[in-house]
Amino acid sequence: MTARHPLARTDDGRRPVKVAVIHDYLDIAETSADWSAVKALADVDFLSDAFTDDDAVVEALADYDVISGMRERLPLTASLMDRLPRLRLFVATSQSNRVIDFAAAEQRGIEIAATADGAHARVATAELTWGLIIAATRGIMLEDRAIREGRWQTGVFPALYGRTIGIVGLGGTGRYIARFAHAFGMKVLAYSPHLSKMDAVEGGAEPVELDELLERSDVVTMHLVLSESSRHIIDARRLALMKPTAVLVNTSRGPLVDEAALVQALRNRTIAGAALDVFDVEPLPARHPFTELDNVTLSPHSGGFTEETYRVWYQGSADAVLAFLERRDIPLRHRRP
Repeated sequence: MTARHPLARTDDGRRPVKVAVIHDYLDIAETSADWSAVKALADVDFLSDAFTDDDAVVEALADYDVISGMRERLPLTASLMDRLPRLRLFVATSQSNRVIDFAAAEQRGIEIAATADGAHARVATAELTWGLIIAATRGIMLEDRAIREGRWQTGVFPALYGRTIGIVGLGGTGRYIARFAHAFGMKVLAYSPHLSKMDAVEGGAEPVELDELLERSDVVTMHLVLSESSRHIIDARRLALMKPTAVLVNTSRGPLVDEAALVQALRNRTIAGAALDVFDVEPLPARHPFTELDNVTLSPHSGGFTEETYRVWYQGSADAVLAFLERRDIPLRHRRP
């Protein structure tokens, strides 16, 4: 048995540090990075559970000193920290996280670490967004199902060329969306809360107010950061502004859109359809209304999750945990929102 480094033990020296790598839905965390040095110093478990509430988190993780998880999938609140008394290090992928109570962590002596953002993540999200746009507007999923059922050419769908796309959030991913839109010959509108005309023009878009964007766009795609001000920024009133032929795409965060209002709009076909990679509750619960609608294309929050990004994130996680175990400076810290 490998001898453990004396520093990689709990403060009482009675047991080795325990590390939980969570949100490993695909069972790839262990093979996407080199964890050998961490395993030599600590007990490491890779967990695929989808924790649906704090009670489930506490039941599974109360005995761990270190938790490594995916960005913003686990809200680390003060109340949850109080129920994880052994926790000393929390690592989350990427350098921006709005669901961590940093002040509470500092008060409790819990270190918060980050990984590199991953150069591919924004491009990958933009790529998936365009896949969803094409799938939704050209009826790809509908025709796929029809062919499997023995039917042929069940609908006529619009081309994207010459139509208008509205980008809600012209940040890193939004700018890639605009660049791709021009390649498709689309007119590009953009809205962000603090978007200047110069920034919009540099990003290849015409700046407009959100209501105007919704009224004019054939495709509306969401790329805002989720905050209290942006939560439900697309509500029932704003959904009603959209064209009945328009499609809503969300690959950013589920709560940007009022989910109940979107379900109603899709059922009533006041908009043509939606393509969604993110949801209020993830994984999406079985028999959710979205799964029963034929004008919704679904994806399992996989926008930025490519092989390249996973390698960056998991190796960064392993490096952060190893630095903690060896009592070195942790390579990266989260940027506080």
